[in-house]
Amino acid sequence: MTTVLLDALVPIFVGLLLGYLAGRRGLMDNVNVRNLIVLVMNFAIPCALFSTILRTSRADLEQQIPTALMITLVFTALYAASYIWARQSLKLSVSDASVLALTIGFPNSAAVALPLFAASYGSASSVTAALSIAVGAITISPLTVALLEADKQSQGAGISLGNVLRSFVRALARPVVWAPALALVGAYFGVHLPSYANRTLMTLGSAATGSALILTGVVVSAQRFRFNKAVLWTTVAILLVQPLFALGMTLLFHMSRDHVRDITIISAIPGGFFGLVFGKSFDATPETASSGLIASYGAGWLTLAVWMLVMAKYF
Repeated sequence: MTTVLLDALVPIFVGLLLGYLAGRRGLMDNVNVRNLIVLVMNFAIPCALFSTILRTSRADLEQQIPTALMITLVFTALYAASYIWARQSLKLSVSDASVLALTIGFPNSAAVALPLFAASYGSASSVTAALSIAVGAITISPLTVALLEADKQSQGAGISLGNVLRSFVRALARPVVWAPALALVGAYFGVHLPSYANRTLMTLGSAATGSALILTGVVVSAQRFRFNKAVLWTTVAILLVQPLFALGMTLLFHMSRDHVRDITIISAIPGGFFGLVFGKSFDATPETASSGLIASYGAGWLTLAVWMLVMAKYF
């Protein structure tokens, strides 16, 4: 088991560390990261998600419906709870609260879950990992963009449901949102692309894991770190509350052993970079989110290994 953990986790955290060091030492610009964001969010991840999901058979996809619904429940519940906490207790603006909520509610499946599950649990779990990215990309990610846009348009005067809905529709035009959604439709109806199209998607998508890890490290390297009570609770929510909630819900609904394991471990992955990436375009990078993200990676290498050991021993 030790070898499995090392094989799965060391490459991931080395990639994150390389991105962090490159940003801190000036080898990569950690302030103007637009080009790297476009590479990851508009090309690499959408292609990886599209090719992985489209190759899934309709029968396998139907078997994954309960898993997708449970992941949706876990992500949205933590997102909503974090948003309310940020607004009421931390007194953050709508924009800052939405960025913090996405950082907590959407684990870094793009950079961590895909390589971790491929190395540890096989192809079936890789589909679950891809679905977790698709769920976050289709639900709470566009909601965050909608809240950011609506808050910017209101200039702090308060947002309306109509503005949020219109912004949500515009957010659906992002490749990281529509690509997995289109792939789900295609897989359900048995669409098969020509071999050259599949190879093209796989080639472009092969850059997803490495580039997402580097981007996460670079983004984190530009953030100021300050540890306080809010950062502590953010870290606890990411590394402990969400996986415990996921474990409890999957057991409550009597899901299969593999699904309990996969959903719990996905929920135990450190916070995602989508929130800070989206927020950067709207000048919304709350210190609690950036510091919580850094803290979650500082402790995440240990807590994720513990969760994997617990799931292997008891489930």
